[in-house]
Amino acid sequence: MNHFALNGVISPQELYYYALRAVAMLIVIPFHESAHALISWKLGDSTAKDMGRLSMNPLRHFDPLGALCMIAAGVGWAKPVGINPMRFKNPKRGMAVSAAAGPLSNFLLAYAAMLLYKVVYYACGGAAPQLVLDFLYVLISMNISLGVFNLIPVPPFDGSRIVLLFLPQKLYFQAMRYEKYIMGVASGVLWPAQHPAQSLRKRGVAFAAEPDRLCGTAVRHCLMAHLNLSKERYPLFYGNTYL
Repeated sequence: MNHFALNGVISPQELYYYALRAVAMLIVIPFHESAHALISWKLGDSTAKDMGRLSMNPLRHFDPLGALCMIAAGVGWAKPVGINPMRFKNPKRGMAVSAAAGPLSNFLLAYAAMLLYKVVYYACGGAAPQLVLDFLYVLISMNISLGVFNLIPVPPFDGSRIVLLFLPQKLYFQAMRYEKYIMGVASGVLWPAQHPAQSLRKRGVAFAAEPDRLCGTAVRHCLMAHLNLSKERYPLFYGNTYL
């Protein structure tokens, strides 16, 4: 892969890849957060809906730093979706189902994008516009990565809400009491793996060296096989620098 660097920092291919990620993020994050808001509303809590979070408008969901990390490292966050568990008939179950809606929505969107990829590819006789195929690939991989990452069973990830469903009532409320401290520890542990500048300092390569590291390799190989992507035609997504 050609690693000609723009101003010695980032290559044109990486700029292209980040641009695709930025556009995909405009769909992925609102879809994830709106799913939380929709399910919590259906279960009896309209807090998120009343706050305008049941919307595909990215500006209603974006956290600036979280969005930057999403583009640069492949993992980021949005503004928290407000939920009042006391409005649920079963608060513990309501929180778990509302939390699970986020990752599930990402997996469903990834599946829909995968189907669309194949429709576009075969409808064009294998000569579909490269930009469209590249964007759909990034959309698929970003959705899968975000969905899997959010299933980590520690705060602030959605997986923690799902795991708490299986705790006894006493332990559940104790865990909720210390949630912010667990969140701080988890953020401190995971941040170095997400920070795009760290790969630049340690490896001397551009910012894309760490994207989606937790599940990127598995996602990449599965998608390459399923979508019939060859290394010769799609070198951008085969290099170690990318997903």
